[in-house]
Amino acid sequence: MTAHFIDVILPIPLQKTFTYMVTEAEASFLKKGMRVAVSFGKSKIYTALVFNIHQTAPELYEAKDIHQILDDRPIVNERQLQHWQWLSSYYMCSLGDVYRAALPSAFLLESETIIYKNEEFTEETMLTDDEFLIFEALQHHSQLTIHQVSDILGKKTVLPTINGLIEKSAVYIKEEIYETYKPKLVKYVQLHNNYASNEGLQTLLEELSRAKKQRDAVLTYFQLAASKKPIKAKDLEEQSGASSAVLKALVDKDIFEFYHIQTDRINYQGETNQIKELNEFQQEAFTQIKSSFETQNVSLLHGVTGSGKTEIYVKLIKEVIAEGKQVLFLLPEIALTTQIITRLQNYFGNFISVFHSKYSMNERVEVWNNVLENKPKVQIILGARSSVFLPFSNLGLIVVDEEHETSYKQFEPSPRYNARDAAVVLGHLHKAKVLLGSATPSLESYFNAKQHKYGFIELKRKTTFWKYSVA
Repeated sequence: MTAHFIDVILPIPLQKTFTYMVTEAEASFLKKGMRVAVSFGKSKIYTALVFNIHQTAPELYEAKDIHQILDDRPIVNERQLQHWQWLSSYYMCSLGDVYRAALPSAFLLESETIIYKNEEFTEETMLTDDEFLIFEALQHHSQLTIHQVSDILGKKTVLPTINGLIEKSAVYIKEEIYETYKPKLVKYVQLHNNYASNEGLQTLLEELSRAKKQRDAVLTYFQLAASKKPIKAKDLEEQSGASSAVLKALVDKDIFEFYHIQTDRINYQGETNQIKELNEFQQEAFTQIKSSFETQNVSLLHGVTGSGKTEIYVKLIKEVIAEGKQVLFLLPEIALTTQIITRLQNYFGNFISVFHSKYSMNERVEVWNNVLENKPKVQIILGARSSVFLPFSNLGLIVVDEEHETSYKQFEPSPRYNARDAAVVLGHLHKAKVLLGSATPSLESYFNAKQHKYGFIELKRKTTFWKYSVA
C-alpha cells in the first residue's frame, strides 16, 4: 500500500518545510494552501499550511500523522505561495516567518492558546455536545488551554470544536500575541411555520389575547414583515417596546424562531459621487501612463505636491474595475487617514475595503475572506504594507502612493520586507500593472525610470480648480 505525505509550512523561524503522513483519502482531499493541525516537538500543536502533497517519505525522521484538517478549501492561493518564496529568498528569512506575517493571527491557533468564556453568551442550545462540555467546564474554570480541552473531550482533534465555539461567540481568546476571529452575528427573528397561514395567524392572536406585550410584539412583527426584508430582533424590540425576555418567551412557545446572519463590520453607507474630470495636464499624464503600460509593467509618476495625482489614480482604477479586476492601492501607514479613505469611498462606495493594523482582527479576517472569494466589495483594497499578503486572484492594478516613504519598509520582526518592492513582484506574478507615485521619488525608483526599467511620467503643474464631468 502506497504511503501519502504532505510538506507543511510551520509558523516558526526554521528554514525548511516539514513532512507529515496522511491517509489516501486525506491526500486526495487536501490541496496546497489548506491548513492542518500538527504536533511539533514533544507537545506543541501548530496550525500548519500545506505546501506540497507527495508519496516520498522523509529520510531523516519518521513522519507523524496530522491531527486534523482545518479547512475545506485553500485559504492561501498558488500565486501567494510563489510570492512568499520570493520574499523568503530575497529577504533571507524562513517561509514560516512569511507565513506568520502574512496571515491574520486568528488563523494560527496554537497549543498555548488560552480560552475564556464569553459571559454575555446565553444561547447554550446552539452548542453541540462537545462544545457544551467545554462551555460548561469554563463555568468552573476561569480559563482553559487547548491541552486541557483535549483532556476534557478525551480526543486530540479539538481545534474544530474550539473554532465552533468562537464562531458562535461562546468563547474568546485573549493573548498578548494572538487574537481570534469572532464573526459578527446579527440575530434575526421569523415566525414559526405553524402560523404562516391566515388561520394560523387568527389562532395565534386568540392565544395571545391575555398576553398584551407578546401580542404587541407579534403585531409589530407583521408590520415590519410588510417590507419583505429580514427582521432584526433588536429592531422588533425597539419598534414594539418589548424586552428581549418577551421575544424569548415567544420563541419558547414556538411562535417565533431566532436565526443568525453573519455580517461584515465595515460597510459604506453613503452615496457615491461622480468622478472629477481631469484638467489638461492631468489628462496628458494619464495618456502617458496608459501609453507607458503598453511596453512597461511598472511606471513612476513624478507629480509635484498638489498636482492632483489622486484623480489620475481614480480614473485608472475606474477602468480596471470596469474590466472586473482587483486593485490594490497602497499607502504609507501615516497616510491611512479618514480623509483619504472617505475620499475614495465617495467615488467607489462599496467596491472598496480597507486593510491595515488599526482595524481589529475580526475586520482584517473579514477582508481576507472577502478577497479570497473575490467579492465585489473588495475589488479595491486600500491598505498599508501588509496588504500585499492578501489572497488576490484577479489583480489588475497596483498603485503605490508616496512610494518613497520609509514606512513601506518593515524592520522588525522578520520578514524585513519593503512593500513597494514586494508590490512590484506581486504585480509581475499577476501580470498586473504597477504605478508608483511620488512628489519626491526614491533614488532607486528614479534610477530605474532613468534606466528605462520603469516608465516615467512627470506632472509639474499644481491643480487650481476642478471641472465636473457631466457623464
